[in-house]
Amino acid sequence: MTKDQRPALAAINLPERIDQLSAKRQQIIRPILEHPREYVLLSVRAMAHRLGTDPATVVRIVRGLGFATYRSFQHHLHELSFAFATSMDTLQPADREHDMPAFVRDSLQRDLKNLHGLKNSLDVKRLGALAKRLYQARRILIFAGDLASVLADFLDWHFTFLGLPVFAATSAGRIGHLARSVDKRDVVIAITFRRGLRQTVEGTQHARRQGAYCVGLTDTNLSPLARECHEVFIASIESTSFGASYCAPIALLDAMLAACGQYKRPHTVAVAKESSEEQRKGFRWYGT
Repeated sequence: MTKDQRPALAAINLPERIDQLSAKRQQIIRPILEHPREYVLLSVRAMAHRLGTDPATVVRIVRGLGFATYRSFQHHLHELSFAFATSMDTLQPADREHDMPAFVRDSLQRDLKNLHGLKNSLDVKRLGALAKRLYQARRILIFAGDLASVLADFLDWHFTFLGLPVFAATSAGRIGHLARSVDKRDVVIAITFRRGLRQTVEGTQHARRQGAYCVGLTDTNLSPLARECHEVFIASIESTSFGASYCAPIALLDAMLAACGQYKRPHTVAVAKESSEEQRKGFRWYGT
């Protein structure tokens, strides 16, 4: 999704809009923004009742925040509930905790839903354009941290296999050092989800100021990466358990690698052919 294509909700400067509201209206709206999961499914009448006000006031506040309709505000709350979700928030209700088979099936169903969402929303032509940019780059830098480090390692391994000039950074110090050394010839791939990890977001901000082309991989248009990157790819990490599901992000990286492999197929074939002998007989592999 390019900047011009991002939904209006990503462009709304909510803190600034809130400051422009009266003190009373700020007091009314703040609980909603602090606990969006508790309000996202409520009708305007139900929300007004819960907040101790009237529906007309809620609608005026919503419009004052920059949303054209109450439905668009609900969509924002839906995105916000994902962006600020915690491990406790993603757990299924307690009444399912003893039904292990059903819980496992629900988990797999959630992964499939995430994959279908990616398949239906991904613009594969953009991946082709990105593959071209990656092959033209002086350096490819991958910024990630915490659990997303496994995605950086995954991408780093495959880019190295293709002979691309890749550098992965998963600590604040290394991200900072690499971000200072980039220029317009470099591409930064930043990976962070939900609210966004500070080291990844700030590293991306610095890299963009230095002129690097920044690509974000995240799960919501409310991510700071949606504002800081030249383009972003969205892959849901929604889960029914305490952890994040990386099924869709891995599939997105697989699609990116497929585009890279196909962009210079003769080169990919040559590399694979050279590597195949080691994969058949190399000392790393257990022999039966």
